Amino acid sequence: MTRLKNPWRTLYWLFCAGVFVFLLAPIAAIIPLSFSSGSFLTYPLPGLSLRWYAEVLDGGKWLKALGISLYIGVIASAISVVLGTLASLGLMRRRAWWSEALKLMLLSPMIVPVILIAVASYFFLAPMSLTSSYTGMVIAHTVIAVPFVVVPVLTALELMDPNQARAAAACGATARVTFLRVTLPAIMPAMASGALFAFAASFDDVVIALLIAGPDQRTLPREMFSALRDSMTPALTAVASIMIVFSTALFVLMQMLQRRARRAGKPLR
Repeated sequence: MTRLKNPWRTLYWLFCAGVFVFLLAPIAAIIPLSFSSGSFLTYPLPGLSLRWYAEVLDGGKWLKALGISLYIGVIASAISVVLGTLASLGLMRRRAWWSEALKLMLLSPMIVPVILIAVASYFFLAPMSLTSSYTGMVIAHTVIAVPFVVVPVLTALELMDPNQARAAAACGATARVTFLRVTLPAIMPAMASGALFAFAASFDDVVIALLIAGPDQRTLPREMFSALRDSMTPALTAVASIMIVFSTALFVLMQMLQRRARRAGKPLR
């Protein structure tokens, strides 16, 4: 039996390695181009230079777009953490027949194509004159970010030992004190994890930005999309490389939070 299993295991690992190479090959091709000294995306590189990173970070349109993306992403993720946590607490405490339908509605932005959400957001915000505004962008990004908070927080609440809250109530703690000293510390890693996912969803969005954002709300993904149509220079690959490093840092931070939660005996799914 062992001899029969070895070929299949070798094929399995070869398949995994092939998928890994397939996913990383575009990244391996983009990053070297960001250090090109030429003005075109060509291989072999004419030379090595940091001129495109200097162009991106010199305070021009790229840095302005990055600041706008960070501004909208931070506000949208903060609001989504509050709304997602409140929704998770309500879903956990109310086990009525409509709770599953409400849960499905809250998670629908993760399932519905983002173009449909963008069109619906446009028709919802346009009558209120909220298109081409930061408020409209924050509202639309909050819609797509809330499900990323509900999933980990609701999971953390389901894994939480209900006897802890009962013991606090038996000791005379009010509902407010029980939440602040028992429930909130238990779900804090899940809230932080959801906040990072929510920020990543907002930061990476380009479809909603194309339909709702105005000339003053040119986010970084939208600026990159415009650069793809107008002029493809190595500056675009420099921005992409910076976003790759940024996304990797978010992923590492996410893993650290999940490891901390597991050490505390409250694993996140």
